[in-house]
Amino acid sequence: MSTSLTWYVALIALVVLERVAELVLSRRHAAWALARGGVEFGAGHYPAMVLLHSALLAGALGEAWLADRPFVPALGWAMVALVVLTQGLRWWCIATLGRQWNTRVIVVPGLPLVDGGPYKWIRHPNYVAVVLEGIALPLVHTSWLTAVVFTLLNAWLLSVRIRTEDAALATGR
Repeated sequence: MSTSLTWYVALIALVVLERVAELVLSRRHAAWALARGGVEFGAGHYPAMVLLHSALLAGALGEAWLADRPFVPALGWAMVALVVLTQGLRWWCIATLGRQWNTRVIVVPGLPLVDGGPYKWIRHPNYVAVVLEGIALPLVHTSWLTAVVFTLLNAWLLSVRIRTEDAALATGR
């Protein structure tokens, strides 16, 4: 295995650890929300979302290794920087939403809509992070096919997810 691919495995492993941390926090926040009368919306699309995001990680690494994709420094380092920025945006969203954040769509009746932090400028900033990461993470090691397939499938999934969230927020407040 090349040195660049070894580093790419380490980067993907760090993203996996970050996702595990998200899921632990999400589970805690979901329990908090449900204990306060929270109602879940759109549970049907959640397994597809988990599968797609898992496939992004596996596909990026698998394509880099199986298709012997090269690390192109100008592209790769720019994409590493973008991946780091997307993680920063993602955690800014999580911090801003506090206990109201989780990976599911759960609305606690009576809680105000969060409009601070990145939500002051963008309605769905976490999805900006998801879209950019879905392009950048595979392109760190030129896994362009994974980037294209994830982006197309994610566009469809986000159209479902955003409609679900917007409808839930409109009825749950």
